[in-house]
Amino acid sequence: MGGLAALAREAGHRVTGCDAGVYPPMSDQLQALGIELIEGFGVEQMKLRPDLYVIGNVVSRSRLPSGEPKFPLMEAILEAGAPYTSGPQWLSEHVLQGRHVLAVAGTHGKTSTTSMLAWILESAGLTPGFLVGGVPLNFGVSARLGQTAAGHALNYFVIEADEYDTAFFDKRSKFVHYKPRTAILNNLEFDHADIFEDLQDIEKQFHHLVRTVPGTGRLVVNGLEESLTRVLAQGCWSEVRSFGAAVSDFSALGEPSDFEVQHQGQHIAHISWGLGGVHNQLNALAALAAAEHVGVQPSVAAQALASFQNVKRRMEVRGTVKGVTVYDDFAHHPTAIRTTLDGLRRQIGREQRILAIFEPRSNTMKLGTMKSQLPWSLEQADLSFCHSGSLDWDPQAALAGMGSRAQVASNIPELVQLVMAQVQPGDHLLCMSNGGFGGVHTRLLDALQKA
Repeated sequence: MGGLAALAREAGHRVTGCDAGVYPPMSDQLQALGIELIEGFGVEQMKLRPDLYVIGNVVSRSRLPSGEPKFPLMEAILEAGAPYTSGPQWLSEHVLQGRHVLAVAGTHGKTSTTSMLAWILESAGLTPGFLVGGVPLNFGVSARLGQTAAGHALNYFVIEADEYDTAFFDKRSKFVHYKPRTAILNNLEFDHADIFEDLQDIEKQFHHLVRTVPGTGRLVVNGLEESLTRVLAQGCWSEVRSFGAAVSDFSALGEPSDFEVQHQGQHIAHISWGLGGVHNQLNALAALAAAEHVGVQPSVAAQALASFQNVKRRMEVRGTVKGVTVYDDFAHHPTAIRTTLDGLRRQIGREQRILAIFEPRSNTMKLGTMKSQLPWSLEQADLSFCHSGSLDWDPQAALAGMGSRAQVASNIPELVQLVMAQVQPGDHLLCMSNGGFGGVHTRLLDALQKA
């Protein structure tokens, strides 16, 4: 929604917004754009009299224990008959119409892959618009409208395509609004347990996305994912290019930080860059295959990726104090935690220790749906520290099989204290959360400075 606000502002609209507990980097970006951000969802905001309310999917018709509505502004909008729409619907009608949309879908890697693809198109001179669920360091903003480049009749727009539902009044996945001509299906496993019953339920939504891609469009599909094979088996009307598996159209040979790109077994490009992890290697293949669909040669894409700087909160180094490095990463799903740890382990080797510091904050993790996978996800860490917060399940029990390698804290100060009792020079402290994590990164750096 922050990125959408940035697009509306760039298009010349006066934009205000409200939310609860906004945190960097999005809060910083909105402030820099001069977008007024109001804390909370009070009825007094009706006095702003906007032409249109754009509703995010955090808003619901739920009530507090007192019986009062949790979102009184929404109730007032409905009572007044004021005009409103969803974020994806507004995008579809006011930004994406008439453009060649390149959408990046998948359980993991959407933000990174969308950023890679946007940077490839930018480096190729196509000046794409984009909307990313993070801040790509190459651009410094999460969204822009883009423009028609010289010699190109179509304006390209790269968008992170989320399978989460659209709004309380539209339970379709967001991505069905985007109508892409090029679509990446990066991976697919169970997530969002608060709205999906099982993996088959999500596969159905991905099939709905496939239905929106025209016959002359392209689907870029991870050949390692059985779930995506099942999605395509439900019906496919577009060109398909696979990546990842040895028999795929696009595959990799070599380490994730320095590898050869092959097309059906033939060398077509070489990528040497600052990122690690097999997940980023797969993301790069997907971005390269999608870019080829709009005429960017793989060698040009590979050259662009050599200067790709990643995204804020994706293995972002927040500081190094007395030989101890503190990282910030968005990983919150067990698979994302595992692949992030694997990427860091490949980067630093076996001699140095990794201390994983995480909080199960996503709706799926709060429900405890994947708690049994946590020990598996943390295998590459030497020590793990969990912030339990207000969970309804016992993380101590879920991590019991890890013995003394895992500890649990109920609040941030206690968490910092546990980490500081174990930290050694040369350690890597990997903080993982899809929220602000109570500023734990700064607290750790301060504690290290004072130690």
